[in-house]
Amino acid sequence: MSTLGLLFTATVWGIIWYPYRLLEQAGISGAAASAMTYAFALLIGCMVYVRGWRDARKLPLEMLPLALSAGWANLAYVMAVIDGSVMRVLLLFYLAPFWTLLLSHFLLDERPGRRGVAVIALSLAGAFVMLWQPHNPPIPQNTAEWLALSAGISFALTNVLTRRAAHLSIAHKSFSVWIGVVVSALLYLPFAHHHLPLMALITGQQWLLMAGLGGLLTLATLSVQYGLSNTPAARASVIFLFELVVGAISSWYLASEAMAVHEWIGGMMIIAAALFAPSE
Repeated sequence: MSTLGLLFTATVWGIIWYPYRLLEQAGISGAAASAMTYAFALLIGCMVYVRGWRDARKLPLEMLPLALSAGWANLAYVMAVIDGSVMRVLLLFYLAPFWTLLLSHFLLDERPGRRGVAVIALSLAGAFVMLWQPHNPPIPQNTAEWLALSAGISFALTNVLTRRAAHLSIAHKSFSVWIGVVVSALLYLPFAHHHLPLMALITGQQWLLMAGLGGLLTLATLSVQYGLSNTPAARASVIFLFELVVGAISSWYLASEAMAVHEWIGGMMIIAAALFAPSE
């Protein structure tokens, strides 16, 4: 069941860029849309998980770093896929196994070993190849790619913190995510070019779309928290690679996006590193 939960979440995140782009085109920025869709998720979570909400109100201290890391991971990912190439964003995001190994070493006292070191080297080499351009250094070249990179780091931190906080309930972890995204988005909005739109200008169809996304995100959050709570962090990162398959198909079909040969080669190296990552 934990594997199915992670696969469901990977599918959701491989396709969810499209409705967020539709909202962006309608004048609702990624940060504003994230704040409102996750507010819907929080509301739905309160209604269908009343007992869990009462439990979550105790607010253990461990919820704070989890909320911050999960909040930024989700917000940065949404903003990245809205403005950037979906597959480049996903591949930069999926340097997460590399970050997971490093963070697991420092936060969980897990030693990477020779296999872990090989994964780190292959991940970095793949990123170098994918980002290589003749006249530019092999680093993210625009805001969307930097956001994708930061989202991957935050996602890896979320995985590790979720494993370390094994004593927390699914309710605690899920409410941490929903609250974390809403708070992160509201804190980010004053520094963004776009602010919250006037509520009166949002159409009924757009409200319905955001409510539907909120419901989908509720299910995805509960699924991923259950999956991460019962799956080693490195193995979870490998399962999440299914998102790349969904993202590749959806970006080709819905946005006609294509990648250069060197980007595919670098991407395959990153995927190989994730598949080679230690599962325990």
